[in-house]
Amino acid sequence: MPTLDRHEDVYVLDLGDTENRLHPDLIAAVNGLLDEIEKAPSPAALVTTATGKHYSLGLDLDWLVSHADQQGAYISSVQELLARLLTLPMVTVAAMPGHVFAGGAMVSLAHDLRVMRADRGFWCLPEADINLPFTPGMSALIQARLTPQTAHEAMVTARRYGGQEAAERHIVDQAVPAESVLPTAIALAQSQAGKAGPTLGTIKTRLYPDVLHNLRSNLL
Repeated sequence: MPTLDRHEDVYVLDLGDTENRLHPDLIAAVNGLLDEIEKAPSPAALVTTATGKHYSLGLDLDWLVSHADQQGAYISSVQELLARLLTLPMVTVAAMPGHVFAGGAMVSLAHDLRVMRADRGFWCLPEADINLPFTPGMSALIQARLTPQTAHEAMVTARRYGGQEAAERHIVDQAVPAESVLPTAIALAQSQAGKAGPTLGTIKTRLYPDVLHNLRSNLL
């Protein structure tokens, strides 16, 4: 389950050491930690990361299949988490030490900045390969955070991007050696910690009104 640590002004939220799929329990735990972080005095910033070879592989499809009657509520909870991260009133950095797939890739896009391991691991939106269409909210988030060419390629072809190529396509901001992923993300977050507060939350909210509307409209 997710854990929380602090490095001076930077909160480090570790998603875990498994595939870190977005199981309802993980979503609830992350929201609880975000509640705690948002109560912190300024300055503050957030880094999310993971331990092991996965940042997150996205939706918990096994859980979803066995709880089909809860599909709507589950997707809504995922989308609300994306909206919350997108508008968090502090600078957020995703530190990705390994694979970032599907809903996990969307979680990374909801952050302000992204740092990825350069030599191993892929960032990928595989929905076209697994016959799972993007919701309007997810589509809006991806298109808002990637260039049109990259969004089209990533969504239509399910291409897997290594860290260096992800940086070249501006999917991530930096691709660095494995041992530098978390320190680089923490340094980036620390440099922006003084911006935390309601004004930053308002700026983010007004940057993405259409994305937020679609994420919170519960349209599948």
